[in-house]
Amino acid sequence: MELIALLSSGKGSWAQVSGLMKYGDWDKIIVLGDDFAKKFSHDKKFEFIKVNLNQRIKDLRDDFSKKLKGKIKGTEVALTIASGTGKEHMALISALINLPVGIRFAALTKEGVIDL
Repeated sequence: MELIALLSSGKGSWAQVSGLMKYGDWDKIIVLGDDFAKKFSHDKKFEFIKVNLNQRIKDLRDDFSKKLKGKIKGTEVALTIASGTGKEHMALISALINLPVGIRFAALTKEGVIDL
């Protein structure tokens, strides 16, 4: 399964994304973020997709859709929205649903990676 990770604001949220990448068994990892998020690095290979998170919600959704189209091979993805704002979350979830692709929310806990 592919992991889709939004990398934006939120204290400790980059660590959550990093942990999910490290401890999960992913076929592919796609990280979405702005210019600041380009500084993110990890031992595991991932594709970074730059987006302007300051857009209006509809424009942000359309941008996510355009940039994710053709990049997801399966019928569902693991999604982490531990990082970011409600507007960013809604735009990303809407873009994924409209691709269409199913969503499983992924989180890293003391017990390991879980689906919510």
